[in-house]
Amino acid sequence: MAEQSNILPVLAPLSGVRVPLSRVPDPVFAQRMVGDGASLDPTSSTLLAPIDGDVVQLHAAHHAITLRHPSGVDILIHIGIDTVTLRGEGFTPMVRLGDRVSAGQGLIRFDLDHLACRARSMLTQVVVANGERVVALQLGRGELEAGRSLLFSLTLNSDDRSAAAVHRGDQHATKVELPNPAGLHARPAAVFAEAAKHYRADVRLRFQGREANGKSLVALMSLATAAGSVVELVARGPDAREALGRLAELLRQGCGEDLQAARAEAERRPSLEVERAANRAVSGELRGVTASPGLAIGRVFQWRRGALQVQERGADPASEHQRLSQALRAAERSLRELQVQSTDTARGAILAAQQELLQDPQLVDSALALIDQGKSAAYAWQTATEQSAATLAALGNALLAERAADLRDIGRRVLGELLGEVTTSVQLPEGCILIAEDLTPSETADLDRQRLRGFCTRGGGATGHVAILARSFGLPALCAIDPQALQLADGQRVILDADRGLLLTAPAPEQWAQAERDVEEAKQRAQRERTAAQQPARSADGQRIEVVANVRHAADTADALAAGAEGVGLLRSELLFEQRSSAPDEDEQIAAYAAVARCLGQDRPLVIRSLDVGGDKPLSYLPLPREDNPFLGQRGVRLSLAHPALFCTQIRAVLRATQGHRLHLMLPMVATLEEFRQARALVAEQAEQLGLAMPSLGIMIEVPSAALLAEQFAREVDFMSIGSNDLTQYTLAMDRGHAQLAQHADALHPAVLRLIGLCGDAVKRNAKWLGVCGAMASDPLAVPALLGLGVRELSVEAPAVAAVKAAVARCYLDECRALAQQLVELDTASAVRARLSEFQSRAHAARVEESV
Repeated sequence: MAEQSNILPVLAPLSGVRVPLSRVPDPVFAQRMVGDGASLDPTSSTLLAPIDGDVVQLHAAHHAITLRHPSGVDILIHIGIDTVTLRGEGFTPMVRLGDRVSAGQGLIRFDLDHLACRARSMLTQVVVANGERVVALQLGRGELEAGRSLLFSLTLNSDDRSAAAVHRGDQHATKVELPNPAGLHARPAAVFAEAAKHYRADVRLRFQGREANGKSLVALMSLATAAGSVVELVARGPDAREALGRLAELLRQGCGEDLQAARAEAERRPSLEVERAANRAVSGELRGVTASPGLAIGRVFQWRRGALQVQERGADPASEHQRLSQALRAAERSLRELQVQSTDTARGAILAAQQELLQDPQLVDSALALIDQGKSAAYAWQTATEQSAATLAALGNALLAERAADLRDIGRRVLGELLGEVTTSVQLPEGCILIAEDLTPSETADLDRQRLRGFCTRGGGATGHVAILARSFGLPALCAIDPQALQLADGQRVILDADRGLLLTAPAPEQWAQAERDVEEAKQRAQRERTAAQQPARSADGQRIEVVANVRHAADTADALAAGAEGVGLLRSELLFEQRSSAPDEDEQIAAYAAVARCLGQDRPLVIRSLDVGGDKPLSYLPLPREDNPFLGQRGVRLSLAHPALFCTQIRAVLRATQGHRLHLMLPMVATLEEFRQARALVAEQAEQLGLAMPSLGIMIEVPSAALLAEQFAREVDFMSIGSNDLTQYTLAMDRGHAQLAQHADALHPAVLRLIGLCGDAVKRNAKWLGVCGAMASDPLAVPALLGLGVRELSVEAPAVAAVKAAVARCYLDECRALAQQLVELDTASAVRARLSEFQSRAHAARVEESV
């Protein structure tokens, strides 16, 4: 009988969230060519030893290190993706080659913020580099704490013999000059080792008196080769000649590395930071993502949330259960009272959603389970909410990441009840620009808007609840701001130009003067626009353009009409379906849709979007499988077609609730004509059964396939509406909630404009109409481009109605069409924005001159 296998625990070298290797954006790691293991998304910045062992490899760029356990197992840790090109910048090694270390000992310090702005990804891989010694690998669970949490455990082969004996036979050798700019770092070394394993021959690489097993990733990396290094490749064994020829050619070709891109990066890297520092010094510009547009001048106020002191051990479980129950009820009462008192629709909806989160059974059960293990109610609740929030945030999905922010918000509210701490509003100095790592919706809602000019956060996204609140308050705001913003001194005077996504930290005197003039002019213009917003929107040459609103319910609709909206261009029906244990029945839906219709009256348009959930927006009562790529999964019309009973109930409710009104039914996430035709057949069937007329039926253009087939769609649909948020991220393959990519996921990119133009041409030829209901429609800067591309309906957020109508009034459509033709020929979104700014400045000056 074989001896029982040994277990080797491998601890988390960093705090953070565990990520499967398959999700690492590097095929060498994702396909386990380097070895099996796990990746983690770090929140700490000191790499700790995951095992006891010897340092057998430390890369010259200090981004990768390998430890050898006494059992012979090699654990490779690779910090980030493509960090080898940084040449050690941002890394400080704490050990040397040959050192013996203990689990939990510091290995490498690194500047997480600095590297996050420069590396392709900060995902850190921990892999077994010599898997032949391992029988099985078992991943741990839960959030990771550096040096304490189990990342994975290894079941080791009890056979102590080393790798198979070397094959004897003829020896063949050749010399090769390495073309890789960083030598044989992890990726090319893994490719070479994987290829060498296909041969029975013993394969060796020799360099400067050292020799490495060609089938060992760690050994290859330990050679410390560089660009232009000449290595000797030696093969000995029955297939040595074939191995030598194939592997030598692999080395000459760079072992799969994109050599041109790597060389360009290597040449650029030494001067990159110098250039960036010089640019910042000259321009004093910090970039972020526009969460809420506007311009403000103020003084920096750095705000950092105080930590709550929580004891881990509790009293007896029964009393801790009772404490948690009482705190949950108190928090729910508090949220309900705030919702009743709130006069702001956006804040009211957010508070309602947070009440639902408090009742989430999985969240409460997780906390109760921890209490049963002897934890205090406060510790159990904090752990449960943080673990759930971290899981959502790690999914790489903007909408789910927003829910993570809400979880942390209610987490702190309940903790306050448990710890007896009174929640107080942030105390702001007069005329400040608040800067913070992040803000919760509750903290944002409680900000003193009399003292606050605007704010910037390092976290968050342009579609989150904090951004929604900022827009509803009319506060300029940036999210995903450059990390240097957190280092600005309190009291420093700055200009927040949220329209351009900039925080100006060292403006020239003329910039100060211009900003002061612009702020004053903006105040006067806003007052004029609010007055003019009550009139129908018309272009400067008298063409009618509908400016309508995006709403969720009747209260939103009333607010939008008061702001000057001429109807509803998007009723987000999914609000009825979310945060509940079962789908709303037909009567409940009828009541909700009828309330909006009554508010509008019979003469204003009402566009209702059918259920837009699934994938990234799951419903607890629908049996949807987990999806690795939720944005490419079962969502929108696909989910409706997969659940026809749910879809048909909604269609019946919509038709019954809106008789006699200007109803337009809109299908979300349509990618193919087959999807539209199947949905149209179901709508027609329900209309026939009810004895009602077929409604105007259209689609949202959110994926490139729909835009590219616009001509075919235009022959069959009654209208189209551009969902610019999704269309942008699908076209550019950039998650709009990604901290590093969000500022580049710009709806004014020429590629996105070209797709919108295809739709505009198609509807014109087929006598249909085109609208926009994404965030792009609410941006006054985009209005001339959209009108020039054929858009005739703009569905905006209520606070933007006045500004968008004013932008329409400054436009001559012939000029806009000529402008649009120029924009689609430009190269970048920044060039488009610059051209639009120039156009609008001239248009504004011309209108002023005409009025005189």
